[in-house]
Amino acid sequence: MHDCDLCLHNQQDEYGDYYCDVQLDEDEMARYLSRRYDRCPYYEQGDEYKLVRRQN
Repeated sequence: MHDCDLCLHNQQDEYGDYYCDVQLDEDEMARYLSRRYDRCPYYEQGDEYKLVRRQN
């Protein structure tokens, strides 16, 4: 399983495809698309219960 599957920024579009929903500038997007890194620098653990824990 890739980290993208659990990432908070992993979003599904209207066609059922998944993409990384991070606002990047041109240089960051080029680096992201070239995959020149070992781990994604934009990975954030997708925790759907985070908000609920804050409310309690």
